[in-house]
Amino acid sequence: MDLADGGHQQGKPRSEPTTPYLLVLPSAAYLVLFVFYPMVQAVLLSVTEPRTGTFTLEHLRRMVTDLHFWPALRYTVLITALAVPIQAALALAMALLINTRFPGHPYFLYVCAIPLAVSDLAAGLIWLSLFTERGYLNAILLRVGLLSSPFNFLSYESPGWLVGAIVATEVWRATAIVMVVLVAGLQLIPRDYAETAAVFGASAWRTLWHVTLPLLRSSLQTALIIRTVLAFQLFATVVTLSGRLVPVLAGETYFWYSLYRNPHVASAYATLVLLLSAAVTWVYLRTLRTPEEAA
Repeated sequence: MDLADGGHQQGKPRSEPTTPYLLVLPSAAYLVLFVFYPMVQAVLLSVTEPRTGTFTLEHLRRMVTDLHFWPALRYTVLITALAVPIQAALALAMALLINTRFPGHPYFLYVCAIPLAVSDLAAGLIWLSLFTERGYLNAILLRVGLLSSPFNFLSYESPGWLVGAIVATEVWRATAIVMVVLVAGLQLIPRDYAETAAVFGASAWRTLWHVTLPLLRSSLQTALIIRTVLAFQLFATVVTLSGRLVPVLAGETYFWYSLYRNPHVASAYATLVLLLSAAVTWVYLRTLRTPEEAA
C-alpha cells in the first residue's frame, strides 16, 4: 500500500516551479499598479501636449526656465549630499554599538528607532519649535549667556542656518532607517569571522575595515539607495522649516500641481527626480557591488 502511495505521489506533477512566482505575484502586481504605471504616466505627461497629445518639449523648457528650478536643484543636491553621509556614519556607529550586545542594547535600539514613527511634517514642527526666534534653542542659549538677544536661525538672511536646520532635522528623523538596515546586515555576519581575525592579532579597527565592512557592503548599498531616493523626495520638512526660502524639487512638483494647476510641468519635475534617483542608484550599484556581483 505504501509502495502504491509512493508511486502515486511520484507520478503527480510537481508544483514547486510555479510556487515562487505565485508568492511574488502580489508584490509584482502592487509595483506595476502603484509604481510603474504612475511613473510611466508622469513621464508621458511631461512630454505631451495637453490638447492634441502630441510630443513636445515645452513643459521641460518651462521647468528649466522657471525662477525656482536651479535653486531647487541646487538645494536638493546640497541637502542630500550633506544629510546622507552624516546619516550613514551615525547609523553605522549605532549599528556597531548595538551589535556588541552591551547590557541594555534593546532599549538603546528602541530609543534610536523612535523617529521612525514620526512623520516628515511632525518632525519639521518639532524642530521648528527649536529653531524659531522664541524657540527652545534660543531660550537655552540666552539662559547660559551665549546670546544677548534671540537669533533668528530660520531667516532668509541666513540661508546657511536654514539648510543646517533642515539637515539636522533629516539626520534626526531618518538616520534610524539606515540603522535598522545595517543592524539586520550585521546580524547576518557570523561571529566566526571577527573571532578568527582576533586570533590572528587583528585590531578592532582592522577587523572593522577588512572584515565587517566588506561583508556589510550589500546592506550598506541597500540602505544608501533607500535613503538617497527618499532624500530627493524631501518636501514636508523643508516647507515646515523654511517655506519656499529653500526650494526643493519635490516642493516645486507640488506647487506646480496644486498651486499653478499645471500637471505637465509638475510631471517634468517628477521625471527629473526619477532620473536623479535612477542615476544615484546606478552609481551605488556599481561602486558598492560585491565581488560575486562584479564577477
